[in-house]
Amino acid sequence: MFKGLSAFPLTPMDEHGIDMPAFAQLVQRLVAAGVDSIGALGSTGSYAYLSRAERAQVAALAVEQAQGVPVVVGIGSLRTRDVLALAEDAQKAGASGLLLAPVSYQKLSDDEVYGLYQAVSRAVSVPIVVYDNPGTTRFEFSDALHGRIAQLPHVASIKIPGVPADAAEAQARVRRLRAVVPAHVSIGVSGDALGAKGLVAGCNVWYSVIGGLWPQTTLAITRAALAGHAEQALELSERLAPLWSWFQQKGGSLRSVATAAELMSLARSPCLPLPLQSLQGADREALAALLKTLDLA
Repeated sequence: MFKGLSAFPLTPMDEHGIDMPAFAQLVQRLVAAGVDSIGALGSTGSYAYLSRAERAQVAALAVEQAQGVPVVVGIGSLRTRDVLALAEDAQKAGASGLLLAPVSYQKLSDDEVYGLYQAVSRAVSVPIVVYDNPGTTRFEFSDALHGRIAQLPHVASIKIPGVPADAAEAQARVRRLRAVVPAHVSIGVSGDALGAKGLVAGCNVWYSVIGGLWPQTTLAITRAALAGHAEQALELSERLAPLWSWFQQKGGSLRSVATAAELMSLARSPCLPLPLQSLQGADREALAALLKTLDLA
């Protein structure tokens, strides 16, 4: 399950609730495209802004609409108690896996993070993806800590935050991590600008934000990389360089992807939880023009 393309859709919403029909449509598009797995309630899915009941509803709908495609459900929360409750809900919904980031208001220690994963691994019966996302959690995993956590029951994949841009350094990064985790634990790359480079460097899976909106585009890159066609994969990714640059300029991909979903009539505006907002004015017009240029509109 933890190989190929794992696509992470938005969870369209406003202050009145979640747009379940829009979310269902996004999942259906991923199924039709043939993605390898679906990541519901990841950071792009705005999991941190939803109640437990809302998250349970989204998880259940994702599994229902996935038509057998494995669904990995995000269970990150501030307290271990709540993480365990969310894990229970996700499993009841039929999730094939659980995505867990060490979310915290106070900075966590290595032992505290290990204790979190240990508690969850003891309580669940489905695979766990370790979500290494320092840009959001402000916690940085060492390879040694990854190695400890990877020994726990049910830990099946590690989602790392990109790889170095240099090809040799990227390969060395993946080799260092691979050396300390069991062979059955896959290594996945996130950070879409580095998705192709991560796969070429030896990652098994691309956990992709843009895969949730443009699955065919990301599948082409993924399939080329995993088939050993490195030059083709990198060339396809390079064609999207203006999009990678746009994300960097705007401080991330969430607002831009949400705006793109609105522009493509895949989500109503607004589709983000306040105080988050999709792009407006000149930025919105510029993104619309960029998507048209890249044939992503």
